[in-house]
Amino acid sequence: MSSTVTPAQPIRRVAIVGAGTIGASWAALFLAHGLEVVVSDPAADAESQTRARVKAAWPVLAELGRVADGASADTLRFEPDLAAALEGVDFVQENAPEREDFKIDLFARMDAILPPHVIVASSSSGLIMSRLQSRCQHAARFVIGHPFNPPHLIPLVEVVGGNQTSADTIDRCIAFYQAMGKYPIRLNKEVPGHIANRLQAALWREAIHLAAENVASVADIDAAVSQGPGLRWALFGPHMTFNLGGGAGGLANFMDHLLDPVQTWWDDLGAPDVTPELQQRLIDGVNAAAGERNIADLVETRDAQLTALLKALQR
Repeated sequence: MSSTVTPAQPIRRVAIVGAGTIGASWAALFLAHGLEVVVSDPAADAESQTRARVKAAWPVLAELGRVADGASADTLRFEPDLAAALEGVDFVQENAPEREDFKIDLFARMDAILPPHVIVASSSSGLIMSRLQSRCQHAARFVIGHPFNPPHLIPLVEVVGGNQTSADTIDRCIAFYQAMGKYPIRLNKEVPGHIANRLQAALWREAIHLAAENVASVADIDAAVSQGPGLRWALFGPHMTFNLGGGAGGLANFMDHLLDPVQTWWDDLGAPDVTPELQQRLIDGVNAAAGERNIADLVETRDAQLTALLKALQR
């Protein structure tokens, strides 16, 4: 298999393979930066859904100042046929179903179509690239580029290669995401779930444990995050947050004085058995917290508040 990636032209045309919520959000972001974007998805309603989602994202992107002069959502092109969609593209953002066998086959198909210099970045939320690229002749150009939902708003992208991915692919991928206004982070090794999903999975596990133990209601457990540490986490991650918690002495002082109590909390963390009954209790809890708001209402609220937060952080 090839271990090198040939020199590439600047990225001007991007293919989105797999639409859905994530694919449409990526499409909106790339279109806003003035790129040529073609979306490919075999679902019957994929085109109409994608265009509607891009249209909904556009005012928010404009409010954040992320729409380049001359950029238009109307330039989006939809092409159900994969080979036709990949013709002449410079970069591929893949968002297909999160199934290893499906992606292995899809990657092999794309690998056979694309010139070797075209990077294929996967939005996979937790699969291992070394396995996904295993049947590719030009495996060096395959990489994980995992965004956080919604990609057109949340800056984070986790970038990690497989055991055949070239360093040049990773560097080019990071540079491209930076040019799109994203905040790419480089993972030094592959782990299931990457970084951010592992962190939020750990927090959710304890939140479920607290609900199972009836420590508080589902709504109050959520509020303990959104009205407390979640606000700080929008500014600093856990290590820097505890660095500030140590006062003038920083993290070293925090560890000297508070690591032992924290260790007792770690020792008491739960590993809940998420039974069907517990699942229903959690579902009932979030439905009660949502009240009359449906999913669309909650998404609208989330995006409006994310926009306000991002505007504040840009100051």
